Amino acid sequence: MGFWIFLTICNLMIPILMIVMGKVFMKNPPQTINGIYGYRTSRSMKNQDTWIYAHLYCGKLWWKTGWIMLPLAVIGMFPGIKAAEDVVGMLCGVIEIIECIALFMTIFFVEKALAKKFDKNGNALDDIKAGRKGE
Repeated sequence: MGFWIFLTICNLMIPILMIVMGKVFMKNPPQTINGIYGYRTSRSMKNQDTWIYAHLYCGKLWWKTGWIMLPLAVIGMFPGIKAAEDVVGMLCGVIEIIECIALFMTIFFVEKALAKKFDKNGNALDDIKAGRKGE
């Protein structure tokens, strides 16, 4: 039972990290573009507008996804509550893989949102359509 509790807590780390970092990115995103901390892709690092937008979008997405994954991680571990340690370990591994896939899938959605809002050079598409670029 102790092993099951330990691995259940391990399964909660990714959702909790997503919830916490999602809130941080929404409320206090990194103010300067840097290569150390933040949502760092070539598209998000084009300029300050893309940087802030990516963090706000990513923060909201991580916050929502983390809250969805949190109870699912616990529920997913229930079948292994009385199982042998190797079964519990496999169950934990499967859940961790699913959580990592969900975490990495958020990159696709953030990049898609950036592509809708900004062109390849980081210029806001709304500004370009309205003819305000360069003014």
